[in-house]
Amino acid sequence: MLRRPRRNRKSQVIRNLVQETIILPQHLIYPLFLLDGQAEAVEVASMPGIFRMSLRDMLKEIESCMRLGLQSFVIFPVIEDSKKDNLASYGIQKNNFYVQALKQIKQEFPESCIVTDVAMDPYSSDGHDGIVENGKIINDKTLDILVQMALLQAEVGVDYIGPSDMMDGRVRAIREGLDQNGFYETGIMSYTAKYASSFYGPFRDALDSAPKFGDKKSYQMNPANVQEALIEMELDIQEGADILMVKPALSYLDVIQILRRACSLPIAAYNVSGEYAMVKAAGQKGWIDEKKVRNEILLSIKRAGADMILTYFAKEWATDFYHQTN
Repeated sequence: MLRRPRRNRKSQVIRNLVQETIILPQHLIYPLFLLDGQAEAVEVASMPGIFRMSLRDMLKEIESCMRLGLQSFVIFPVIEDSKKDNLASYGIQKNNFYVQALKQIKQEFPESCIVTDVAMDPYSSDGHDGIVENGKIINDKTLDILVQMALLQAEVGVDYIGPSDMMDGRVRAIREGLDQNGFYETGIMSYTAKYASSFYGPFRDALDSAPKFGDKKSYQMNPANVQEALIEMELDIQEGADILMVKPALSYLDVIQILRRACSLPIAAYNVSGEYAMVKAAGQKGWIDEKKVRNEILLSIKRAGADMILTYFAKEWATDFYHQTN
């Protein structure tokens, strides 16, 4: 045999030398859940190790992550039911606690990369991402609300607006709104291919944002479809997105790869709450080696073509990486 692939596997040094896929802390984005007020941090029951936290605790969390080399964060607000209505009015109030927190985070950590959430569902009494009329989600009326949210967030200096709603035309509406108001440098990380997935349950526990009726299948994508993701990709590129996202990640590695091959924009992938919770649950049962499975999952997402990964594993992965390299 002239060719023996095992020669390139015979030691850890050689395996490292020829390794094709590498993850570094700068490739990860850590999702955080923000509470109003000064309440103590509360662990999300279905997401062991993940907490809903006040701004005070979140600033400490971000500081500890920055020391590990983890510098990018996506922040989601937990809104009390008393502040919710069918027009998500609290989300477009200039002094809402989410916007004020974003401002303070960027002031204290200007070197961080902060991604926001633009969608109605955290603020909506209906739990949907758009205005509801007679049981239907009204696309075009929703766009104005999303633009108002985006402008408030851009004004306090965030790096990327993250429209997660899946309304048609929202990227263009937000881009035009940002540019018309002078926010040319504020980027858009679009949830390009966001599927109507069963893996979102723990996230909705964290935000108390489950829809009050029906489901989100009229605006989130059918898990059976791939070509449709290319349509969404083309639209988002035309409308001015800076980064394209696939969500969820693990069951949609093929979609990540297809988008990576089809365009030159950076591709993000969201390793979502249900994917995280399954690993944690099996690890606690002793059925798997949790860290090894975690690492294999993140490698698979990166190998499929994601330039960056939003993952609840980010801090623990960065902690392990830091200890291995220091």
